[in-house]
Amino acid sequence: MMASSYSAKEEDGHHPGSAGLGDTAIRTRKPDNTAFKQQRLPAWQPILTAGTVLPAFFVIGLIFIPIGIGLYVTSNNIKEFEIDYTGTDMSSPCFNCSINHSWNNTTPCKCVLPFSLDQPFESNVFMYYGLSNFYQNHRRYVKSRDDSQLNGDEGSLKEPSKECEPYHTSEKKPIAPCGAIANSMFNDTLELYFIDPNGTRNQIPLTKKGIAWWTDKHVKFRNPGSNNPNLTAVFQDTAKPINWGKPVYELDTDLENNGFINEDFIVWMRTAALPTFRKLYRIIQKKNSMTPTLPRGNYTLEVTYIHFLNHLYSDYPVRSFDGRKRVILSTISWMGGKNPFLGIAYITVGLICFFLGVVLLFIHHKYGNRNNSSDIPN
Repeated sequence: MMASSYSAKEEDGHHPGSAGLGDTAIRTRKPDNTAFKQQRLPAWQPILTAGTVLPAFFVIGLIFIPIGIGLYVTSNNIKEFEIDYTGTDMSSPCFNCSINHSWNNTTPCKCVLPFSLDQPFESNVFMYYGLSNFYQNHRRYVKSRDDSQLNGDEGSLKEPSKECEPYHTSEKKPIAPCGAIANSMFNDTLELYFIDPNGTRNQIPLTKKGIAWWTDKHVKFRNPGSNNPNLTAVFQDTAKPINWGKPVYELDTDLENNGFINEDFIVWMRTAALPTFRKLYRIIQKKNSMTPTLPRGNYTLEVTYIHFLNHLYSDYPVRSFDGRKRVILSTISWMGGKNPFLGIAYITVGLICFFLGVVLLFIHHKYGNRNNSSDIPN
């Protein structure tokens, strides 16, 4: 019998008598003698048995179902009211303002939509405008902007990015803000009135600040010219977007909400992922804890369409792409706005897990105790 001796050097690629290129080739091809490279690391693999799987299904079901019920109840407690003011029907109060025959009229057109609230809105009320069939997620539309220009870069103000084409220049002047997103900014004017029992109309104050993300307002969007309060001089030799009725430095009389840092403009520039979306328009602040923010009663929504000569989109038409326009009044909770999907999803997953647990328990109880081993005679 020949005795064989073990040498760590041999396993590592060191063989007696081998030298030169052959030894180098062997060392480069063979992994080192380590636990990691030789796959000798300790491992743990779970063994799925009825004793571990069945409790897991029941625990998941018992946890998910209460969470889903809580989310669903919380979502249902959020009050929401929606008003469609597209004006496609002849019976709609906004029909005359939305048709094309008055587009060359310079006088504003107003439509009044009456509605009533059956339940009071207690906390702060968020007023949204909603659009349908508007694809803000189109690739060319999303890219049609100049973030450097919106961040206050004076070089980009005079020479916008080519991504903004064809909304790059107008009348041989650079457009500020440039791009298709800014050019299609929502600009309907919405006002809300409460009707007293004696018939008096009381306008509800709407807060226009605080509707944009803090990072957008203070980081991503800045006016050019540092802290120059004269925005007319800052935006000199620039053109307004083609479909706008006024330049960007006339969006508001408040310097903290004018120009590129106008919050209505900032909200619109954050594009939506789906063709049906809503964007925050105003906030109705709760005055005190004794009275609801919007009491039960009758209201009117007043929509102002402003038509400018030779400016096709000075109001916001949606008929050309079969879109819809609506206003949403909503409260919020700790989980955000009204969205029952999350609660329904939790309840569904919990019920499925609980049902599978019952089925597997029945199968285990009926078939798991059988002795499948056959008797072997001596």
